[in-house]
Amino acid sequence: MSDCVYIMLLFVLFVGVSGAEKDTVLCEMLGSPEFPLLSREGDIIIGGAFSIHSQISNPPVSFRDTPEPLICSRINFREFRFAQTMIFAIQEINNSSSLLPNISVGYKIFDSCGSTLPSTRAVMGLMNGQERTLGKSCSRQSSVHAIIGASESSSTIVMLQISGIFQIPVISHFATCACLSNIKEYPYFFRTIPSDHYQSRALAKLVKHFGWTWVGAVRSDNDYGNNGMATFIAAANQEGVCIEYSEAISRTDPSEHVARVVSVIQSGSARVLVAFLAQGEMDILLEEALRQNLTGLQWVGSESWITAGHLATKRYSGILTGSLGFTIRKTKITGLQEFLWRVNPSQDPHNDLLREFWEATFGCSFQSSLPGQMQCSGSERLQDIDNPFTDVSELRISNNVYKAVYAVAHSMHSMLKCGQRGGVWNQSCIWKDDLEPKQVVKHLQDVNFTLQSGERVYFDENGDPAAAYELVNWQRNRAGDTVFVTVGSYDASLPTGKQFTMNRINITWAAESQKRPQSICSERCLPGFRQAVIKGKPICCFSCIACAAGEISNSSNSAECSRCPLEYWSNEDHSQCVPKVIEFLSYGETMGALLTAFSVFGASLTLVVSGVFFRFRHTPLVRASNSELSFLLLFSLTLCFLCSLTFICRPSEWSCMLRHTAFGITFALCISCILAKTIAVVMAFKARRPANTVPQCSVPLQRTSVFSCTFLQVLVCVLWLTLAPPFPYKNTALATERIILECDLGSPVGFWAVLGYIGLLAVLCFVLAFLARKLPDNFNEAKFITFSMLIFCAVWLTFIPAYVSSPGKFTVAVEIFAILASSFGLLFCIFAPKCYILLLKPEQNTKKDMMGRSQSKSL
Repeated sequence: MSDCVYIMLLFVLFVGVSGAEKDTVLCEMLGSPEFPLLSREGDIIIGGAFSIHSQISNPPVSFRDTPEPLICSRINFREFRFAQTMIFAIQEINNSSSLLPNISVGYKIFDSCGSTLPSTRAVMGLMNGQERTLGKSCSRQSSVHAIIGASESSSTIVMLQISGIFQIPVISHFATCACLSNIKEYPYFFRTIPSDHYQSRALAKLVKHFGWTWVGAVRSDNDYGNNGMATFIAAANQEGVCIEYSEAISRTDPSEHVARVVSVIQSGSARVLVAFLAQGEMDILLEEALRQNLTGLQWVGSESWITAGHLATKRYSGILTGSLGFTIRKTKITGLQEFLWRVNPSQDPHNDLLREFWEATFGCSFQSSLPGQMQCSGSERLQDIDNPFTDVSELRISNNVYKAVYAVAHSMHSMLKCGQRGGVWNQSCIWKDDLEPKQVVKHLQDVNFTLQSGERVYFDENGDPAAAYELVNWQRNRAGDTVFVTVGSYDASLPTGKQFTMNRINITWAAESQKRPQSICSERCLPGFRQAVIKGKPICCFSCIACAAGEISNSSNSAECSRCPLEYWSNEDHSQCVPKVIEFLSYGETMGALLTAFSVFGASLTLVVSGVFFRFRHTPLVRASNSELSFLLLFSLTLCFLCSLTFICRPSEWSCMLRHTAFGITFALCISCILAKTIAVVMAFKARRPANTVPQCSVPLQRTSVFSCTFLQVLVCVLWLTLAPPFPYKNTALATERIILECDLGSPVGFWAVLGYIGLLAVLCFVLAFLARKLPDNFNEAKFITFSMLIFCAVWLTFIPAYVSSPGKFTVAVEIFAILASSFGLLFCIFAPKCYILLLKPEQNTKKDMMGRSQSKSL
């Protein structure tokens, strides 16, 4: 039957009952003993409540009969050591000449059995006394001035709810529930162990530190476990750690429930188990774990059991070896070991607890009538025993008891103004007969002293001490025994990034593994991938999706991919940003090499034609073709071929300005020469004297027209370069994965003005040549000019849509192609027929042949 049923029954029985009957019912129901388990009289009485027994009877509850008294059994050596540590501290104080010099300190220690109902019995005994009168009423005030205990949060809360009514301060050595820091609800509570508010966060940082993002959790189903686990889960979520399952057990649960919890743990995929358990629940969980052969888990424990010596045995080594957990710092208490060795039933022959302890320790009995059992002599030596009572190598909680007793003594020392009387120092205290416990509370809040070990003791505004922990690891020594090795620390008073530190000590992992266990829901996402949450699953369960083009993740388990800067792009693995490939038409690529070859070939061919014309410069054909304009035209065509080379290179400021202006001026010069030749042909055959091929007055006119037409283009280019010159530009909009390095026109008006002027000259030339197409055949250069201008205009009219629609470096290639195509068209159409006659038909290169058709037509 659970504790809540007893409490409900307690209040049900109180209804309609009053006076002595209430006292009788209460005493019968709680089953209080007549005397404390351990006690000593004194001027000041300090109460103690420890879980000296770990089992409690579960008698049937009936609403007809008086409930049977609760019986505690199975002595807990560790808790008994806590009680003896309290007695040791009180003896030290009584023997001290500087602390409470003329005041004797006594104690009354009760057994809380690690349960709420016995804790209620203990606190009522501490407040009221347990002696009974003939009327069977709980009477005779025997108030304590402060209470040390209890060892569990739930038991402490029950005690506070009762003792708080009488304003009796309670100082716990082991109650860690963060709920107890509520000063409004528990104004008379203090403790010498840090709140679970800090321990739970430290555990969350611990599992995160080792990369365990998928853990299981089990807790005690009480205030300690529920509050501690709630804080841990909240902190774990902030750290990105997910909880696969969270189970709760109580030591009063049926075995079927505990078996189900172990089955859940065993079937889970998490390889790390966070156990926020009190010792009682830890004991029953381990027994069931042994039955189901639960191994291979990495245990992360709370301070209640992580340094419990009775668990560090070979029986549980297969389960708990490698366990990690935070605990308070250990220390040494001088003289405690010898004091514990002196504990003996002979100190109080009528004390049942001492006899029970002795019998449990040595496996004997003081009753000689028991068959098959060795009789205790009382002369056995505790020095020969190695158990949790005599083991003082891990004095952690015992030190908390020690500090709690001294805190009470120092507060009483301050309250009684010991050492001060009328401003004069003396070695005595001012005793007060009307000393009330609530006065102790005020002075407890102000205590601040240092123990012989150098440890400073004080309480903050919530009654809590400074939160500092050691991280311990269960390892085996050379003898094969389990030892607790400090491998790290956590200090909540330090800045956030420095609170958790690890020592340079090798950690033993679960199941003697040489590698750190992995406990994750999903395999980590490599750099270049991001996590994608799976619908209906915790955030720790995810799939890995490759980053999109232009995005990277340079660390494992990235939640998001980050976009690369404008001039960078993701590499093949999407793990880092690399500079984008800069694209421009270069000599090294195939297209650039071909265009370069055609350009050089065209320029070379033009030079060859120039050489041919120079070789035959005195022949009638060359003279009839106006040699001066022909050489100037060949020179301009050479420049036209060569200007295309300025487009095939990495754009720079000078190359961007040169390429367009050189193109515009050379083509203007070229078309101007053709226009002058066309005008010369027309004028020659329209003249009155056809025998003279070219009138002498037309030569200056030709030169002037060529210069004027070219100068206008030069003027346009100068204005363009002055107002808005072309400049190199990194085009990142056209292609996301690369940068197209191109020449921005600066002013599109300037570019189209240059191109339009060339087009105007070409159209004018085409019209004049077309009108002169019916001139005599033997000297009809106008036909070739007409055809060349037709090709020229067709090329550049086709260039406009191709130029606008071509992307990137192909825009430049289109412009070069137009330059080369039009240049080759002019070269072949105008000079190929003449070279044919000069080289292959020299017999036709005569004045007679040039003038033959003219004369025949004139006759």
